[in-house]
Amino acid sequence: MHCATVSILCLLCQGFPPCAEADGPGVPKASLGHKRQKRDWVIPPINCPENERGPFPKTLVQIKSNLDKEMKVFYSITGQGADTPPVGVFIIERETGALKVTQPLDREEISNYTLFSHAVSANGLPVEDPMEFVITVTDQNDNKPQFTQQVFTGSVEEGAKPGTSVMRVTATDADDSVNTNNGVPVYTIQEQIPAQPQAQMFTIDRDKGIISLIATGLDRETIPIYTLIVLAADMEGKGFAATATALIEVTDTNDNPPVFDPLTYNAAVPENEVGVLVARLLVSDKDQQGSPAWRAVYEIVKGNEGGAFSVSTDPSNNNGLLKTAQGLDFETQRQFVLHVIARNEVPFSVPLPTSTATVTVDVEDVNEAPVFDPPVKRAVVLEDLPVGQEVTSYTARDPDRNPNQKITYSMGSDPAKWLAINPENGIITAILPLDREGSLVSNSTYKAIVLAVDSGQPSATGTGTLLLTLEDVNDNGPVPEPREFEICSRNPVVQQLAIVDPDLPPNTSPFQADLVHGSGSNWTATVNQGGKSLGLQLTKTLEPGEYNIFLQLTDNQGKSQVTTVKAKVKQLPLAASSYVTTHVVNTLTGLPAFGLAVHLFRLEGPEMQRMELLKSSTGGDGHPSLFWAPEQVTAGTYKLHFDTGRYWQELGYASFYPYVEVVFTVTEQSQRLHIPLLLGPFSYTTYRES
Repeated sequence: MHCATVSILCLLCQGFPPCAEADGPGVPKASLGHKRQKRDWVIPPINCPENERGPFPKTLVQIKSNLDKEMKVFYSITGQGADTPPVGVFIIERETGALKVTQPLDREEISNYTLFSHAVSANGLPVEDPMEFVITVTDQNDNKPQFTQQVFTGSVEEGAKPGTSVMRVTATDADDSVNTNNGVPVYTIQEQIPAQPQAQMFTIDRDKGIISLIATGLDRETIPIYTLIVLAADMEGKGFAATATALIEVTDTNDNPPVFDPLTYNAAVPENEVGVLVARLLVSDKDQQGSPAWRAVYEIVKGNEGGAFSVSTDPSNNNGLLKTAQGLDFETQRQFVLHVIARNEVPFSVPLPTSTATVTVDVEDVNEAPVFDPPVKRAVVLEDLPVGQEVTSYTARDPDRNPNQKITYSMGSDPAKWLAINPENGIITAILPLDREGSLVSNSTYKAIVLAVDSGQPSATGTGTLLLTLEDVNDNGPVPEPREFEICSRNPVVQQLAIVDPDLPPNTSPFQADLVHGSGSNWTATVNQGGKSLGLQLTKTLEPGEYNIFLQLTDNQGKSQVTTVKAKVKQLPLAASSYVTTHVVNTLTGLPAFGLAVHLFRLEGPEMQRMELLKSSTGGDGHPSLFWAPEQVTAGTYKLHFDTGRYWQELGYASFYPYVEVVFTVTEQSQRLHIPLLLGPFSYTTYRES
């Protein structure tokens, strides 16, 4: 096979511009079956305009091999638009090599086609390697620009400086924007609404769509929003065009001060009232309502040096609320002139004057109650102050400056009715005996309330508190408590009585006890250690009945009083059940031991856990009164525990053994036990009995 050259010939077709021709006369070859000589040149693209009008098919170029002079050559094409979708867009005449297009092309659908031309001999053998060539669909301006949204929104602060970027609009165009201007939108502002304060407040970057401010004078309070009609046109602004709306909101800055209207106020306020609304201060502010640039903050800058007034903001309407922070005093200052300024929550964005209101406040006189000085008065008197004698004087002053008003005094609270007050001069006297030990006295203090009423219209009442401290005198003799008790004549115990004296030391303990009017023949009275209680001991066996014991008690200052104590003597029968009797004798004196504490326990279990059953104490005969009911007695081990400590202490011993125990076993309920106990201070004995 001979090497040949395939030429691509540009043809002028009816209605077609000349097609682009390859830079060289030949085409490169590729090996098909066996190796051929390579060509080094590249075939340039073939350009074909989109949207061409018919009739079709139209010839684009002619492909020709230089071997067609030596042999018959037949041509064919393969590739996109030929034998692959979209099939049949391009065809080639088999014998002449004329490449034709069969229909209008759409660059926005397919911008270029890649095909291969083939040349074969009459017997079907290739005479050339397949040649690749590209058909580029050249753009026609057949698409309008399209904005990405129909309405764009942006904002800019009022008072912004020229050059401030506001917002950006964007548009797209499906046409070619690389090789032509068909797909490149150019932006312009077609209209500004309103055209104030200048017709051209804004400009737009023709290539990027960025809208910027180019003039001064933005004022939200005058024009809160601008509407721009924006145009996007291709072909350097001379082709197809589309419009969109740009809404520019002018945002608020604090460029308007709050202004008082009116600038002066007059008010009258009663004295002594706190929290009273003095005046409602009205302001207007042109800034956006509800914003920090609109909300007012008030301050009293003059006339409130004593802090008698306060001012706050009413959040519902921005008014200033001027109130009294303290009670005003007509007698001290009758008029205030206040200067109040108004600012905003945020600083002014530009230098602005501050509005000032002047408020004149007149203080109205009110009849004020008399005031005791001091409000709580303390006085000290002896509780035996004679009736009719002066206790103290307690007066009040009238805060009003009316010389014609008069104050009258009276007792408001006097629980014991001990006191009287002179209505003219406030001198308080005792009309009944005072008693420090009375039930209405607490911690030696008696509380009374004194009233002072003025003669104003209407009248006003002031109160003062009188705390009267009553100094103790020895006006009470000691008495025993209780005044009545029961005792068993067979096994008597010491009856302990408290000694009560409502006086204060040194008019109380130590006390002395004496039995008078023959009571000493049957009883003894012993004041216990500490001198604040005594023990009554029966010394004889008496028949059952009630007996009066005449007891004379004397305090530390010698004041005495005889009191009758009633003793009910009972004779208990001997029980048929088991019982324990004990006779305790002091081995040193041979006398019965008096005043030993006795505890009876029952011991249970191997660890001898004790359970307390009865308590008693030894009487003057050394016997404790311990009786058991039949149901209490069961077989087992019991213990009598004698506490001798107090006994030996009262006898003057500094050292001793304080406890003695008696352990015994009960084998049957009918058993009766008698346990003699010899007691010495320096011996410790445990007795065991069965």
